[in-house]
Amino acid sequence: MSYRPASAVDRLILPLDVPTVDEARQLVKQTQGLVGTYKIGMQLQFAGGLQFAEEMAKEGHSIFLDVKLLDIDNTITSAVKNVAKMGMKFMTVHAYPKNMRAAVKALEEVGNKDLCLLGVTVLTSMDEQDLKDAGYVGPTATLVEQRALDAVTAGVGGIVCSPMESAAMRAKVGDKLCIVTPGVRPKGTDAGDQRRVMTPYDAIKAGSDYLVIGRPIYRAEDPRTAAEAVVAEIESAL
Repeated sequence: MSYRPASAVDRLILPLDVPTVDEARQLVKQTQGLVGTYKIGMQLQFAGGLQFAEEMAKEGHSIFLDVKLLDIDNTITSAVKNVAKMGMKFMTVHAYPKNMRAAVKALEEVGNKDLCLLGVTVLTSMDEQDLKDAGYVGPTATLVEQRALDAVTAGVGGIVCSPMESAAMRAKVGDKLCIVTPGVRPKGTDAGDQRRVMTPYDAIKAGSDYLVIGRPIYRAEDPRTAAEAVVAEIESAL
């Protein structure tokens, strides 16, 4: 199944990285129609975000549940089966081969062909020194490539990687996976804790399908105007 986006708006994923569900609802109201998918990560998940995710999905919103699961096979399979009932469009698991296979098995067993599993390769907040500190040997790009190829073999729908790796990953996996990239920052905005960053225009040109852009939008004085500017920049790259 193809999970490729249809329009510039479809390509924008906005993380609802705010402390409360009420604030998340307000952000959705401010940006509705300019965001393809709303991402619910750990901060909001622990503040009522899981129920909110289901509510949003039932209302017709495209929802990305960013859980980054990693556990023993049975636990992963059981957890993904429960997520498969929630109506999500995307969910993340760490891109270890056994981990991804267990997640794919869950969707096969419940017959869910709509949920796109995304294998997280290397967090965009990490650089080569961080990987060395964690016990990995070799360049970041090599590890991302291996995990992307493992994702193809496992049968997940896509990967999460830095936009700096998008072009190389597109060359390696072709259209077999959708590529979702955090670490995207419009020109003139703060990179924050992201280490491997790129502008929306350059990320799309590099081969990214979906761009995860949070703080430059939700911390803007006018989130709607900020989202409009990002969508326009995406459109200019298509």
